[in-house]
Amino acid sequence: MRLDKFLKVSRLIKRRTLAKEVCDQGRITINGQVAKAGSAVKAGDELVVRFGQKLVTVRIDNVREMVRKDEAATMYTIISEAPVS
Repeated sequence: MRLDKFLKVSRLIKRRTLAKEVCDQGRITINGQVAKAGSAVKAGDELVVRFGQKLVTVRIDNVREMVRKDEAATMYTIISEAPVS
């Protein structure tokens, strides 16, 4: 699955266009590599997302095309949240 679509489906980012912009700005890494919107993600990958003044590290648990709103949080596990220094 594409990174921008995963961010939208998992509801880490609300809209896919916003997810694409965040990716294009270089604010997301997959397993330590800067990621583009079209980068493929799979279960077991580790994402680091920079939201303003906060770094959120997330491990992808599963990848599904469609998921209900209340089940979206089961797609990932938050490993850490830290302020940007």
